[in-house]
Amino acid sequence: MSIDWDRLWVEARAAMQKAYCPYSNFPVGAAAFTTDGKLITGCNVENASYGLGLCAECGLVSDLATKGGGTLAALVVVASDGQPVAPCGRCRQLLWEFGGNTLQIMTASGPISFATLLPDAFGPTDLDTRSVDS
Repeated sequence: MSIDWDRLWVEARAAMQKAYCPYSNFPVGAAAFTTDGKLITGCNVENASYGLGLCAECGLVSDLATKGGGTLAALVVVASDGQPVAPCGRCRQLLWEFGGNTLQIMTASGPISFATLLPDAFGPTDLDTRSVDS
């Protein structure tokens, strides 16, 4: 699959403009393509109870679900300066669930595999292969 990184940059920056972040003043936007070519986006949405805020990546995964699901193939996450920002730990785990080690993510030095960002990740296959039989 050929990845149109320029389009993902544009879409992530557009999503960032829709962020609701009156507490941190740190807008974040995310855009991704799925392996079947769908474009999905998300932005952060804060809440006065800081711990209940939703990261842009959470919104992106919700958009993925509303568009019929799929596997994430390529991802750009940007902050207010329009440059890449790394997902937090919670979001790394969330994104792993929907993209795994083949997901490509844009960084300040170029795209890398998600496995590089989250090595030795725990995921659905661990549950399948390590479950205790009842």
